[in-house]
Amino acid sequence: MNEIEKNNYLTEVADNIVKLVQNAKSQLATSVNSIMTETYWNIGKYIVEVEQEGKATAIYGSKLLTNLSHELTLRMGKGYSRPNLNNMRKFYLRYPNCQTVSNKLSWSHICELITIDDDLERQFYENECIKEKWDVRTLRREKDAALFLRLASSKDKEGILALAQNGITYQTPEDIIKSTYTLDFLNIPQMTMYSEAELEQKIIDNLQLFLMELGKGFTFVGRQYPMTIGNVTYHCDLVFYHRILKCFVLIDLKTNAVKHRDIGQMNMYMGYMATEENMPDDNPPIGIILSKEKDELLVEYATYGMDSNLFISKYELYLPNKDELKRLVDKIIEEDNHEGQME
Repeated sequence: MNEIEKNNYLTEVADNIVKLVQNAKSQLATSVNSIMTETYWNIGKYIVEVEQEGKATAIYGSKLLTNLSHELTLRMGKGYSRPNLNNMRKFYLRYPNCQTVSNKLSWSHICELITIDDDLERQFYENECIKEKWDVRTLRREKDAALFLRLASSKDKEGILALAQNGITYQTPEDIIKSTYTLDFLNIPQMTMYSEAELEQKIIDNLQLFLMELGKGFTFVGRQYPMTIGNVTYHCDLVFYHRILKCFVLIDLKTNAVKHRDIGQMNMYMGYMATEENMPDDNPPIGIILSKEKDELLVEYATYGMDSNLFISKYELYLPNKDELKRLVDKIIEEDNHEGQME
């Protein structure tokens, strides 16, 4: 073995050892997280089942956690504040079986999830955290933006239950479309006048956050995408490609209510992309007109008989009213239950 071969061999051996150590550290971190999370769950169980005699409210009042926090902090140091003990207690109450999340999510994730009262909503965010490997920052943003409620508000009861149990699926164009997109990260004040070009530029400046709002699978292709038809060149505002559905996604921005001519224009863009840009294994393109306002009746008539892959969605520049969305989702479930009882 010559000197070069020896060096290459040494590098390979070192690489393999580094991988072994990194894997061991990763497994150790996972194991430590799982053990600590289960310990916090057991502390919560002890507080509820022993000190509270199985009741959800402490029999000694709020002073129980305060006094317990002082005692534990004196003995073991930080980590046992009253809010943290209350989180442990809520963890036990929210998750009767801690194995559901103890070896899959961090304590920081769990502290965010247990603030959600609704079981279906909490289950959705839990599944998305595990499936999509959300960090805590992403979880907080999607919670604040009411992702579950926005998606659920456009479904029936069966769809809401499936969303909670399975998370977001990506099998049809409808799966990647939201009825309303929240663009609060653009930081445009509500009463400010702005043009479509300015809105587009703001989105480009915040492209990473816009991609997060669109959802999984989107890759950016280009802006003002040129399409020459006859002797005229048209431009679609934003073009993406969806890696899972294997299709182009075209987005046109409208700062006012969508008009019938906007719908016809998007239909033309979709026809162009399907004919001129699609590869043999690409699926038909999806078109989204993202508008500030939307006349449902006009949209219904203007899209009559048109491509079902053409969608008109609204955008808003501020976080949605979660209470109103919650009432709407609850109403959908209640009405579905009522109809089932009538049958």
